[in-house]
Amino acid sequence: MTWKKAARIMGANCSIDVTLKDFRLMDLQQLTSRIPRRISRLAELSNNLWWSWNLPARELFESIDARLWRTSGHNPVRLLAEVEIKRLDSLAVDQEFLVKYDRAIGEFDSIIKDGNTWVSRNFQGVFKKPIAYFSMEFAVHNSLPMYAGGLGVLAGDICKEASDLGLPFVGVGFMYPEGYFHQRISDEGWQIEHYRQLDFDLAPVSKVTMPDGSQFIMSLSLGDKTVFITAWEVKVGRSILYLLDTNLPENAPGDRELSARLYSAGKDIRLQQEYILGIGGVRLLRLLGIDPAAWHCNEGHTSFLLVELLREHLLAGETFEKAVDKVRAATIFTTHTPVPAGHDTFDESMIERYFCCFWESLALDRERFMSLGQASPGEPFNMTALGMNLSKNINAVSKIHGEVSRRMWQRLYPQTPESAVPINHVTNGIHVPTWLTPGMSKLFEKSFGAEWYQRRHDISFRKAVEAIPDEALWQVHQDRKQRLAHYIREQARQEWGGIDVSSRRLVALGAMLDPEVLTVGFVRRFVEYKRPTLLFKDIERLKTIVRNWQRPVQFIFAGKSHPADYMAKELIHRVYGQATDREFEGRICFIEDYDLHLARYLVSGVDVWLNNPRRLLEASGTSGMKASINGVPNASILDGWWHEGFNGRNGWAIGGTFKPEDPNAEDIQDASELYGLLEEQIIPMFYERDTADIPRRWLKICKEAIASTLFSFSASRMMMEYAEMMYVPIAQSAATVAIQSE
Repeated sequence: MTWKKAARIMGANCSIDVTLKDFRLMDLQQLTSRIPRRISRLAELSNNLWWSWNLPARELFESIDARLWRTSGHNPVRLLAEVEIKRLDSLAVDQEFLVKYDRAIGEFDSIIKDGNTWVSRNFQGVFKKPIAYFSMEFAVHNSLPMYAGGLGVLAGDICKEASDLGLPFVGVGFMYPEGYFHQRISDEGWQIEHYRQLDFDLAPVSKVTMPDGSQFIMSLSLGDKTVFITAWEVKVGRSILYLLDTNLPENAPGDRELSARLYSAGKDIRLQQEYILGIGGVRLLRLLGIDPAAWHCNEGHTSFLLVELLREHLLAGETFEKAVDKVRAATIFTTHTPVPAGHDTFDESMIERYFCCFWESLALDRERFMSLGQASPGEPFNMTALGMNLSKNINAVSKIHGEVSRRMWQRLYPQTPESAVPINHVTNGIHVPTWLTPGMSKLFEKSFGAEWYQRRHDISFRKAVEAIPDEALWQVHQDRKQRLAHYIREQARQEWGGIDVSSRRLVALGAMLDPEVLTVGFVRRFVEYKRPTLLFKDIERLKTIVRNWQRPVQFIFAGKSHPADYMAKELIHRVYGQATDREFEGRICFIEDYDLHLARYLVSGVDVWLNNPRRLLEASGTSGMKASINGVPNASILDGWWHEGFNGRNGWAIGGTFKPEDPNAEDIQDASELYGLLEEQIIPMFYERDTADIPRRWLKICKEAIASTLFSFSASRMMMEYAEMMYVPIAQSAATVAIQSE
């Protein structure tokens, strides 16, 4: 589709007439100008987040100025903007640095330009157009805090893996200037949210601009007003993210704030955000000359994009039924949660406020439009129902979540048996290069050779993992525990420099952590169904476990609650209260402001990854996969991914699959099971050492955790399934239609 055709379709809502080739990066030249010519491509490298999952590239930036690298939050754009020019001049003639530089640039070029990818080898000529992936949040790196939790982390991992596989891929989301909140816990144990404005000049983003260098702006009718929208570009290897932003002087003050923060508590603002993302996101791609082969909705927040596609077909002269069929044939919808609160719903009056002119212009009546988003007549407008009604390809994110989703959404298909409800599953996976700790990566390279990552799916790889010397694996893990303890204690030390900081608070923040002690981590979003306080069901029994002087145990908690979820805030308050209880002797702590940076320390630095949600409410739970690939076994309820991943040798299952009707009975049963696992299996095995002080039986479980997860629960396996099951058939069908229409 040309931009002229896109402009005709959008009518008065379109204020831009540019093509993709007219867009360019902004400010890259500025950064390049202060770097010596011999190493000038550092600026280009810093502006492509490929470096964030490439170890030689990260080590290259760190070698420029290790202190500044840390204080910049591992942000190379800020590093290059703030490092002294004389330091850059010296590096330009430093042979050791130049070897690292040439290696990183060589790898970068080979990845970005290499046509020999998994997609090109298996589906040559199929993907003439990209996959468009819409998500409310993307977690790619800490330097762009546009994420709240697992949904965004998954979206970021998908962008990276699409790049690795050579899948043409464009993501659409929001550039939140204030992102998600930063968390602080008060002395009384209550979560306090505060926001920081992102410095765009020091972030790996570029404005989308006009040919004359002016800022890209488009307009969008939103109810009875017009909102102006700009866009930012983020390079993620071969993948591209386009991020929408309403913070423009052309907008009213309230509208400038529409894209300021992720997941506003107000429903009206949430609806406007989702309208802008869905409707505005499609129009942005049209204006850029991007005509996707397939459209992928990451959860219901993005479902309005399907309404815009429907509008395009109706304006092109299709009947309503034919337009719906065409939209459904080109779209994928992924549902992520069986928790009702996770599915956005809006009263019909709110939908009417923003869409009445929309449906009238398409000669649709109110009832027909409302029915698109209703699971049953008379129900509120449901964004998940909208996504499912307008998508042929629907998937849950684990096998058991698929079963739950078919039961949950059968009312959309009243004539269909539950087992035949058209909701498939693609179990989530993680981007291994992002989440595998450098120490583990180097151990694999030493043990299996430089090409180990290409062989990770072979049967021989499992045997190779089993053959890793226990001493080497234990040393890597001990190093990660030391790093985690050092990081947490340093945070506490910096806290001590504040005003009126109590010793009670320092203990709660982990100042007394001991890296020699068995360490269990409970790290995730705080919400009731994840049961973060289950561990404290029997306080006296837990104290006995923790205070065993011969075989002590310590617990690390971390995670945020939604600012409007006061029940979840109470859970944080309760955990913090236990962390300050002197009878626990400082062996329980809560680490505040959980983010991607802290996550990398935790998934590799604890000894056991604990997860105890209420059964059938954990859709996937990818954090446990990240721990597992780093040799950290899971102790988890058999839900989400662990229902598929647990094999009896790679960790521990808390209870079985039976779910008591009474939640309190479920809590009592599972808490007892957890205490028993700790007392009878986990603690004895961890402290069982040979004469070399090596826990041989423990390390056998760690190796099995790695071998059973590294490919089976990787983003590469996940994206291969998406490609083979959905992307390829849609792309092939679109190509056939295009040929027939010529």
